[in-house]
Amino acid sequence: MGEISCFADAPLGLLDHGPGEYRGRHCHDAAFVAVVLEGGYQEAGDEGRWNVRPGDALIHHAYESHLDRFEAKGARVLVLALPAALAATPHVRGRVDDPDHLVRLAERDARAASLHFAESFIAAAPSALDWPDMLADDLRRLDPFALSDWAEEKGVRAETLSRGFRAAYGCTPKSYRANVRARAAFAAVHLGGEAFADIAHRLHFTDQAHMTRAIAGLTGAPPGWWRRRQMDTRQR
Repeated sequence: MGEISCFADAPLGLLDHGPGEYRGRHCHDAAFVAVVLEGGYQEAGDEGRWNVRPGDALIHHAYESHLDRFEAKGARVLVLALPAALAATPHVRGRVDDPDHLVRLAERDARAASLHFAESFIAAAPSALDWPDMLADDLRRLDPFALSDWAEEKGVRAETLSRGFRAAYGCTPKSYRANVRARAAFAAVHLGGEAFADIAHRLHFTDQAHMTRAIAGLTGAPPGWWRRRQMDTRQR
């Protein structure tokens, strides 16, 4: 996870990205949605890799990491806060029928625009572009496996595996799996009452201390702090 630059939040509103712009792997601590208005780009992150065009929308959950490669003509993107109705959705890519209406709403009332996004979002089925996406999908399942075994099974040369994956996703497979595991642990700690030791065992951490370091490295705070914060929020 040391390969990631993290930002305190995502800038909301209209964003213009220049021709051929490249944003290296980074994360935001706040959840948000991105709706493509003009142009297009490729995003590769903890939830997959996609080529997006006008009308496409991507959902980003808290502490998700990704990189962006913008096309030769750049892109204009509307960024909104993730509506509560979609906070737990497993779908992260989809479309909206009338992105211009979202822009007009956002100019008057950003909250209303987010609520309308929740009503108009149409999820799209996941798809793999090539073998790095297949590997990313298997890494997201968090079932332990040796990368050398995966490479042999898929017919990918071992020396190509790390280099090709980094070219697609901006990090090594090992770093990718560590980040996905840390996010899964954070979600379990933050949203439920499962014992920390049980979470660590279920997600294949070496031990609870290993999980604690991973969550603190990702979010800046240990799991105990997040659990107390969540309990305080529920009691209000």
